[in-house]
Amino acid sequence: MKVFEIVQGSTSLDGLRLAERPKPSAGPGQVLVRIRAVSLNYRDLAVVQGKYFGGAVPRNLIPLSDGAGEVEAVGDGVTAFAPGDRVVATFTQGSPPAALGSPLDGTLAEHVVFPESGLLKIPEHLSFEEAATLPCAGVTAWNALMEGKITRPGDTVLTLGTGGVSILALQIAKAAGARVIVTSSSDEKLARAKALGADATINYRRTPNWDQEVLALTSGRGADHIVEVGGAGTLPRSLHAVAQRGEIVLIGVLTPPSGDLNPHALMPKNATLRGVFVGDKPMFEALMRAIEVNRIHPVVDQVFDFESAPDAYRRLQSAQHFGKLVIRV
Repeated sequence: MKVFEIVQGSTSLDGLRLAERPKPSAGPGQVLVRIRAVSLNYRDLAVVQGKYFGGAVPRNLIPLSDGAGEVEAVGDGVTAFAPGDRVVATFTQGSPPAALGSPLDGTLAEHVVFPESGLLKIPEHLSFEEAATLPCAGVTAWNALMEGKITRPGDTVLTLGTGGVSILALQIAKAAGARVIVTSSSDEKLARAKALGADATINYRRTPNWDQEVLALTSGRGADHIVEVGGAGTLPRSLHAVAQRGEIVLIGVLTPPSGDLNPHALMPKNATLRGVFVGDKPMFEALMRAIEVNRIHPVVDQVFDFESAPDAYRRLQSAQHFGKLVIRV
């Protein structure tokens, strides 16, 4: 079967190559899936560049954590799935859990074997491409808004940027009845966010003090929930923009440290800072129920064919995308 591999020791996109591996088969308790679509996350770029946890990959590794497809065969003892079922993989697999795409071989392959516990059925209204956006970014957005300080109708949610996590957070927050403020450096992207339901937008290039604008838009109150994908570089402004008893969910590492990172600003507000790294299967199941009930369609920026996988990585690296980047297998 065809796969893409990251060559052992890779530190750039030059380390991504097309290869052949034997087609796997399903053993006891396992499910063989014909992969139909996969999606990229920022961590995937970090893995191929040797910048992810642990540095460069120690062996030739199949990348990507997010994949959807159809069941081709099941091993002995499997009861939850049957050939023909449309399924999506969970971000982590097995016990103890380990993530697909690093350290485990990932989903950028024609066939992958998963344990029965590592799959969920896809809601009928979703395509393979849409379902493939959910295991990492979707579950992360759900964890950010629904697993700590739960987002309630009337809350204000601030999402930084318009990448996969931020746009899925916008969609989840609107389904929960929240008011959503979105930041971006692109007016075109902000217009698209408005079309998805964003209540207010801020161009942070024109308004570098975007935290002040958040306070102005909320009559001085601030945001109840901040989906902080920027990291250390944007955190000081998030500390200023969070509301009384609000929550900043720290997800990203996209910006270098900048400004005052002293957490003292949280104390007079009784606010919290919570770190999030994706989430578990029960969170994914809850996300799927919400997506099904609310008929949410994840936003796919662009779909690449299998052989053009390196181009999808380059698109991710350019940061020009809106929503998710998908490769059709």
